[in-house]
Amino acid sequence: MSENSFRLLTYNLHKGFNVGNRRFVLHQIREALTAADADVMCLQEMQGEHRRHQQKIADWPVLPQLEFLAENTWPFHAYGKNAVYSNGDHGNAILSKHPFEQWENINVSPFTWASRSLLHSVIRLGCGQLPAMANNRDIHIVCIHFGLIGTERRQQISQLSARIDSHVPHDAPLIIAGDFNDWLGQAERLFHDRLGLREIFRETHGRYARSFPAWLPVLPMDRIYYRGLVPLSCERLNHAPWTTLSDHAPLTASFSL
Repeated sequence: MSENSFRLLTYNLHKGFNVGNRRFVLHQIREALTAADADVMCLQEMQGEHRRHQQKIADWPVLPQLEFLAENTWPFHAYGKNAVYSNGDHGNAILSKHPFEQWENINVSPFTWASRSLLHSVIRLGCGQLPAMANNRDIHIVCIHFGLIGTERRQQISQLSARIDSHVPHDAPLIIAGDFNDWLGQAERLFHDRLGLREIFRETHGRYARSFPAWLPVLPMDRIYYRGLVPLSCERLNHAPWTTLSDHAPLTASFSL
């Protein structure tokens, strides 16, 4: 990648388990993510804590999942809880090679039993451990995991749009990435007409990426929307080892400032 471009990856981790929760595969996921070598990662269903799994699973990492995945590669990271239950919690996470200017987790769930949130970060590109870009610049990155019910998603899309309107300058680079659970494409019109957003896989391939289930993707669940950036490429990673890890296939996208 050139000094004025960067790569982002979005992925639903399925809490570190493979399809059907038959095997704990977080170690293999870390190897695959490290090999993908994205500058910024938006991860959903990150396990914050699970006391029962910690006691019963032999290779459960000593570090929290966030720190375990980030170790030695992504020195800057943020975690926002989505769901809290008796044994622990899970939520969204952003891992970055560039430092955070700030970040905030915003609750957008109408239901206590299906907690959802937006993890909104501002990242300073051109700082940290990577070579400086031509111009250091802030980029807004929002990691999301929307609900399964249509009325819930519509409310969350509206809340996300209000957040962008109130907290992101119109000329600021912006990326919204994650698991939209929006196989009907309800977000598209509002995102395009109200926020001026485009979806990078659709821009580069003419359609949304089918990302679920990972072994035979048929539903376009995962997306990367953007504005204020030049899209270079977008790829759905549906080859080995990804097909044997989570139930979602990751998307990776490259942008130029």
